[in-house]
Amino acid sequence: MKINTIQTVQAWDALAEEWNQLLAGSISNVPFLRHEYLRAWWQHLGGGEWESAELYILTGRDQDDALTGIAPFFLSKNHAGKPALFLLGSLEISDFLDLIVPAEQLDAFTDALLAHLTGPDAPTWEALEISNILEESPTLAALETAAGKYGLNFSQERLQPSPLITLPADFDTYLESLDSRYRRELTRKMRNVLRHFIPTRVVRVEDQADLDTEMEDFFAMMREEPEKDSFLQGTMIEQIKAVAQAAADHGWLDLRFLIVGREKAAGYLNFVYDNRVWVYNSCMASKFAKLSPGISLIGLLIQDAIEENTAAFDLMRGDEEYKYHLGGVDRWVVKAVVSRQ
Repeated sequence: MKINTIQTVQAWDALAEEWNQLLAGSISNVPFLRHEYLRAWWQHLGGGEWESAELYILTGRDQDDALTGIAPFFLSKNHAGKPALFLLGSLEISDFLDLIVPAEQLDAFTDALLAHLTGPDAPTWEALEISNILEESPTLAALETAAGKYGLNFSQERLQPSPLITLPADFDTYLESLDSRYRRELTRKMRNVLRHFIPTRVVRVEDQADLDTEMEDFFAMMREEPEKDSFLQGTMIEQIKAVAQAAADHGWLDLRFLIVGREKAAGYLNFVYDNRVWVYNSCMASKFAKLSPGISLIGLLIQDAIEENTAAFDLMRGDEEYKYHLGGVDRWVVKAVVSRQ
């Protein structure tokens, strides 16, 4: 397998169509690895999370020059101040990351990667840090094996749980799967919203021309929560706008609001990709708190997803209590480090 290096945005953009085609058949087909998502991330370096970074994307091609693997790396310094390679999208705003490679090419690709990185053409690096990779990913075992072959250290640690709801065929079956306390709570809150004396409705943002205005409303509600207000610092607002625009441009953005009368009471910025809803961010207007618009809206979104035959509702990273009330089952994201002896 031949390894090629991409270090310019122009060369990266030229790979966009091949990139997304390969991702569709990869071991980890997640929206955070889409070309347009990572380009939006690179535009603002994760909302200012990284002060400096240098592209160092590695691709694998077979003897017929067909793309067989992508390691979407960049070079920067780790917390110890040492030169390191990271996955594009690291760390905070991209829930799941991985190498982009079909299962049948994984072993050959990881071997070729580490052969390159320990060879004469490699940049200076002390560690390869892969964060936010699902614990079930076969990439971890492949990297550990290849690391041993090339005299490198391999370590792995758990970072966060990532609850997932596998959706049944109908909403009643979903409700029956919940603990009785939470089932009653969810149905009561949904019923109260739908029967509220001021008319309520769920609106999906369809017109891209309205996206900037709708996102400003979304951010205004996010800022009502101190933790989210703190998160929306620096270039983070522009970063999330860029991600939302990229998702909208390619047809996988799902931005919805719960409207009470003429006012927005809650919102969810989700992705709908690969027959799954990915719950990315949420907001709520405090003046409607007694109506529980946030939990009511997510219940209605789960109901819609089931009616649309969606396979799963991914609540993504974090152990917030409501995720388990909704039936989320933990998976874990981990950090793997390959380092020199």
